[in-house]
Amino acid sequence: QVQLVESGGGLVQDGGSLRLSCAASGRAISTYYTGWFRQAPGKERAFVAAITESGLSTDYADSVKGRFTISRDNAKNTVYLQMNSLKSEDTAVYYCAVKRLAAGWGRRSISDEYDYWGRGTQVTVSS
Repeated sequence: QVQLVESGGGLVQDGGSLRLSCAASGRAISTYYTGWFRQAPGKERAFVAAITESGLSTDYADSVKGRFTISRDNAKNTVYLQMNSLKSEDTAVYYCAVKRLAAGWGRRSISDEYDYWGRGTQVTVSS
């Protein structure tokens, strides 16, 4: 079992940047695929980005391509989400989640494919 804690959320102006962190404990985060999801008020939880255990492959939702970057530092047992050029539409609670390698890299944009979740961190973008 792994525990996940997100941090780095806050209030930023339109066009600003934030870097979110997902710190793992209990097991090495390098033994999982890792994803970021977000949920805005009144909306379904949506895929943002995912990264393989080695960091060699990544995937992004169309809405964040070119603005967000997912990365990992396995030595620090942490995965990051760098968010640039933030828009009001990015306002949401952001969640980190991990997916067992045995489940495969496929279906990585589907929340039900992930096994463990953090409690989330709020990102608010004001114009």
